[in-house]
Amino acid sequence: MAKFFIDRPIFAWVIALFVLVGGVVSILQLPVAQYPTVAPPAIVVTVAYPGASAKTLEDSVLTVIEQEMNGSPGLIYMESVAQANGSGT
Repeated sequence: MAKFFIDRPIFAWVIALFVLVGGVVSILQLPVAQYPTVAPPAIVVTVAYPGASAKTLEDSVLTVIEQEMNGSPGLIYMESVAQANGSGT
């Protein structure tokens, strides 16, 4: 079978182009409801403030980061979590 297409490369190109055109037509006819769901990109910022309490970390670091990120284009939501061991995300 491979020898058939090796001997006739133009025929192989024509078949490949038909498959390509068929795929493009199929994509254009696919309803939007059938598209797979795509998760939005996520950015995770991790901070460490050794010896600080969760309240101190929240007030001095996480609040500042949230204020600077506020109004960023494409930002849907943000969340911050302060841990008692001085780390936060």
